[in-house]
Amino acid sequence: MASLVIRTGRADLSFDGIRTEFGLSASYPPAALAEAEEAVSRSPGDRPDLTSIPLVTIDPPGAKDLDQALCVTKSGDGFTVHYAIADLGLFVTPGGALDVEVRRRGQTNYLPDGNVPLHPTVLSEGAASLLPGVTRPAVLWTFECGADGIPVEVEVRRALVRSTAQFDYASVQATFDAGNPHPSVAALAEFGPLRRAYARERGAIELQLPEQEIEPDGDGWKLVTRPRAAVDSWNAEISLMTGMAAAAIMLEAKVGILRTLPDPDPAAVTSLRRSAAALKVKWPADLSPGAFLAGLDPATPEALALFTDATRLLRGAGYSAFSGSVPEVTTHAGVAAPYAHVTAPLRRLVDRFATEVCLAVTAGEELPAWLAEALPELPSEMGSSDSLASKVDRAATDQVEAWVLAGRVGQEFDAVVLRAGDDEAEVFVADPPVLAKCSGRNLPEGERLRVRLTEADPVERKARFERA
Repeated sequence: MASLVIRTGRADLSFDGIRTEFGLSASYPPAALAEAEEAVSRSPGDRPDLTSIPLVTIDPPGAKDLDQALCVTKSGDGFTVHYAIADLGLFVTPGGALDVEVRRRGQTNYLPDGNVPLHPTVLSEGAASLLPGVTRPAVLWTFECGADGIPVEVEVRRALVRSTAQFDYASVQATFDAGNPHPSVAALAEFGPLRRAYARERGAIELQLPEQEIEPDGDGWKLVTRPRAAVDSWNAEISLMTGMAAAAIMLEAKVGILRTLPDPDPAAVTSLRRSAAALKVKWPADLSPGAFLAGLDPATPEALALFTDATRLLRGAGYSAFSGSVPEVTTHAGVAAPYAHVTAPLRRLVDRFATEVCLAVTAGEELPAWLAEALPELPSEMGSSDSLASKVDRAATDQVEAWVLAGRVGQEFDAVVLRAGDDEAEVFVADPPVLAKCSGRNLPEGERLRVRLTEADPVERKARFERA
C-alpha cells in the first residue's frame, strides 16, 4: 500500500518525548555496563564445535540483535532442523548488576529513531549476537521431524556455531519466488506449509490484521503496511515449534515457565459468529475459530472487521511459573498448544530463564538455586514489561499518525470500518495506513466508506475522523 512521507530536520520529530514519558533510558548503571564489557571476553567453556552447520539468519533489514539462526534440510522422507539461539546464560551472571538491570527492563523497546535495548549493545549487537562470519556460543535446538513436519526427536545443548549469511525477509522471499533459495532454507518451502497445516489442525488462532510500520525516509518518517510474505510465516513456525518443544520439556519435568492464554470465552466465539453472519461470511458449524479465520482473505473488508472482532478471543495472556506440579492453564490459545518463550533472549528477559530450565532438565540436573528462586518472580516482571512495551509501541504509532495527518484536517479518505460502537467506530484508512476513531452512529462493520479527518494533534498524539 502507498504511504505518506513527512520530511523535516526539526527536533520535534524525534521520539524523545515518548522516552521521557515512559522512563526509557538507553544508558546502564556503570556496574552493569562494566559487567557486560567484561563478559565479552568470557570463555564459552567446553562445548561442541558445530560451526560446520551452515546456519543463516532472517531478520528485518539492518537488524544487529540477531537471536536466531537456522538450517532446515531434507532427511530421508523427513526433515532436520537446526535452530541456534543466542546464549545469554554465558554473559549474564545471576544476581549481578547486569542481571538486576535487565530484570528491571524486561525487554527491548523499539522506537523508530533508536531502540532501548534489554542488554547493552556490546552484547546484544556484539558478542552475543549471531552475526554472520563469526563463531558464537549458542543454545542449539536440533529437531528430527517426520514427513508430516512433526518432531520425533528433540535435542537441546550448548554449542559453538557460526552463521554463514544474514538475510532479511524480503530478500529470502525473492529467492523463493525466483526458484533459487539458499540451500540452508530451501526446505522451508516444504516444511513451512506442513507446520502451517499442523497449526490449523490444532486450532491455532492467527489474526491477519494489517501491520503498521514506521520507517525512516530521509530526515523524516513514513507509515507503511508490510504484507506478510510466506517466508515470514514459515520462519515463525520454526520459533513456534521450538517454544512448543520447550514447554513439553518443562511440563514433563513439572518445573519451568510457560506463556499461557486461556481458551476463548464461549461468549466471544458466539459474538464473532454473529458478526460473520451479519457480514454474510459463511462459517460452518463444525469449523473452529482458528480454522475459520485462517480461511479468510485478509484483503477483504469483511475479513479485516472479523480479525478485529476476533481480538476478543485472545484475552488473558500471561506467564505461569511452576515447580512440582503443573499450572491449571498450560496452553496458549493462539498457538493451540503448550508454549514457552525461548527464542529471543537478546530482546526478552524470560527466554534466558526458560532456556536454562530446558538445559538443566534435559541434562538430568537439578535447577540451580538462583534459577529456582527467579521463576516465581518472572510472571510479574514480564507482565509489567509487556504492558509497557505495548504502550510505547502504540504511542510511537499514534505520534507518527498525527504527524503524517497534520495539515490535512478536512480532507477525505477511503476507509474500512473495523469495529463499531454506538457513537463511534474504529476505522482503517489504507493511504496513509492509519487506525483511528471515527465519529458516527451505527457504522456497519466491514463496510467501505469515505471519512473526513476532523482532528490531527501531534502534541496529544490523536487523530479522529467522521463519516463524510
